[in-house]
Amino acid sequence: MNEYGVVLESGAVRFERLLPGPVERVWSYLTDSDKRGTWLASGQLEPRVGGTVDLLFKHSEITSERPPGRYREMNDKGWPSKGTVTRYEPMTALAMTWPGEGSATSEVTFELTPEGDKVKLVLTHRKLANKAEMTDVSGGWHAHLGILEDKLAGDPPRGFWSKIAGLEAEYAKRFADLPV
Repeated sequence: MNEYGVVLESGAVRFERLLPGPVERVWSYLTDSDKRGTWLASGQLEPRVGGTVDLLFKHSEITSERPPGRYREMNDKGWPSKGTVTRYEPMTALAMTWPGEGSATSEVTFELTPEGDKVKLVLTHRKLANKAEMTDVSGGWHAHLGILEDKLAGDPPRGFWSKIAGLEAEYAKRFADLPV
């Protein structure tokens, strides 16, 4: 399975990971605030279509690495993110709106499929405003999904800040030929 996200269409990227199961465990890392907070962001997620999503990205809770200067405040104080649940199918799919550049809103969908004792996670992020936003979110998702994979495998989490600049550079290269 390719670790790198792929472009589906203009403004949409997709990631696939084969994670240690069972599906109930992986689902809990998407929906339970404490578990989600160990790899992405903690906060309320109302379990129904139309429900509120109130996340706090505080990277100091997912990595002990010091952030680059431009991310220091977000790392230490957190960055709030508000959205709405647009799809809620327990153990199968979760989708939510995601704040984007300016007043733009994108959408993130997590889909789970059991595969033996593993779970295939497909993450799709759609309605991204431009190539720069696609590059930025792709590096972030790649790093966050790596930490989720480590958490589920019982491994120490890989670095976040030590990886992010390289991932953003790699995605910029991969997306260089996309239309603006």
